[in-house]
This record gives sequence, C-alpha cells and structure tokens, in this order.
Amino acid sequence: MTYTHTVTVPLSWSDAVERTREALAGQGFGILSEINVRATFEAKLGVDAAEALGDYVILGACNPALASRALAAEPDLGVLLPCNVVVRRGRGAEVTTIQAIDPQTMVQLSGSPEVREVADDADARLRAALASLDAHTEA
Repeated sequence: MTYTHTVTVPLSWSDAVERTREALAGQGFGILSEINVRATFEAKLGVDAAEALGDYVILGACNPALASRALAAEPDLGVLLPCNVVVRRGRGAEVTTIQAIDPQTMVQLSGSPEVREVADDADARLRAALASLDAHTEA
C-alpha cells in the first residue's frame, strides 16, 4: 500500500516550498509546524549527512474544520495530525518532489464512518493542492 501522493515539479527548492504553502492554503490548510530536516541533520549529524540528504522540509498542514470533525469522531486520531507534506530536492537534482500523506491511512486504522468521510475530504483537498502545483508548472 502506498501512503503518499506525490508530484515532481521543475521548480527551484524555494519556489516549490512557497508554492506548496500557497496550494495548501488554497485548500484550507494552514501550516502548524515546519521541520527543516536538512538543518537538523547538519546540526546533529554533520554537514556530510545534510549534503547527502539535500533540501528536505516537512510541513505540518492542518485544516481546522477537518481536524475538528476527525477528533470529534475519534480523539485518538490526534496522533496522526497534522497531515505531513514533504518538499524535498536531492543534491544535484533538477526537480523537486512534493509528497502529502494519503489521509486514507487514517481509515486503515479506524473503522469509523465519520473518519472515512473526513479522510475522503482531506484526500480530495490534498490531491487538489498537489494537482495545482503540477498544473501550475506546465503552463
């Protein structure tokens, strides 16, 4: 089973991060957290580890209305929130990869019909955000 939705775009690292934020906002997601994995690797493991990884950020995206519905249906789902979106670009790469968690992963862990509805909505929104990034670069 795949647990991500992925697009690869011919954008620079900084443009990809900025446009990912915009695409998520367009679907009602805010960014609650941001983890710069490359900077963490450099600080904790050294420059070589950071260089081997390349640019890599994890955005913790949250749509408050969806999160509220999910947590009302099943409070334990908080451990799966926010939805992680990764923007990464390997050293020397000419493209940037953007990946979002597939919210259907929550459904695999919960049999709740309410959780399925929320996951379906979140899935449609995340796919739309990624599709807009892909379509935006084709223009």
